[in-house]
Amino acid sequence: MAKKVLIVYAHESPASFNAAAKDAAVAALTAQGCTVEVSDLYAMKFKAAATTEDITGGVKDAENFCYAKEIKLASEEGRLADDIKKEQEKLKEADLVIFQFPMYWSSVPAIMKGWMDRVLGFAYAQEKRYSEGIFKDKKAMLSFTTDCPESVYSETGINGDINVTLWPLQNGILNYCGFKVFAPQIFWDPATGSPESRSSMLEGWRTRLQNLYGEAPVYFAPLDYFDKEKGFLLKPEVKQKYAKAGRICSTC
Repeated sequence: MAKKVLIVYAHESPASFNAAAKDAAVAALTAQGCTVEVSDLYAMKFKAAATTEDITGGVKDAENFCYAKEIKLASEEGRLADDIKKEQEKLKEADLVIFQFPMYWSSVPAIMKGWMDRVLGFAYAQEKRYSEGIFKDKKAMLSFTTDCPESVYSETGINGDINVTLWPLQNGILNYCGFKVFAPQIFWDPATGSPESRSSMLEGWRTRLQNLYGEAPVYFAPLDYFDKEKGFLLKPEVKQKYAKAGRICSTC
């Protein structure tokens, strides 16, 4: 069965390496029979700020406005702004979501964070999250460029382990919503590399995409490993099991 892929893309320049990475993904996935759709956030002039304008027909509690509560209710009642509805329809149809962006301040650009805030708002739920999240049948991954070499984001580098940097995005957003998360595609400092090195990066990306669906996703401990009655702390028996194996961390 052909897969449906949504690429959420955030870069202003069509001459950028991010644009080349996005184009390479479209070509490689289409060649495999996938249906690929791109949300070009800058071209769309996508609104980043999450405000009351995202809700039609007025909010329920303007005096004590809570975006998360109001957006969930508006979603259930079909009262979301048109730009959010369009992106949510793309998201619902997608089997895989790829976020393509340049890393800004160790995170995503504001316009992409705004997409996450506004479009994923209806997926923020206490009753359905992490391994029970509403997107548990979908996959997602981050694909991004940096302006520094890999050593900067190593365990002994000045910015620390890249996996720690990506934790809020990969766990706090994607895993929270239930996505199975593929390991990130990181293009280390393409701006200062040679044309040959950039070509090699893109070729490596194309090659990876040919076998992407065969990759195992990043492991995150399932929701039932945590004790709801004790503030979602790791259950003692789970902690003991992994401690014996010499492996105890927040993702087990």
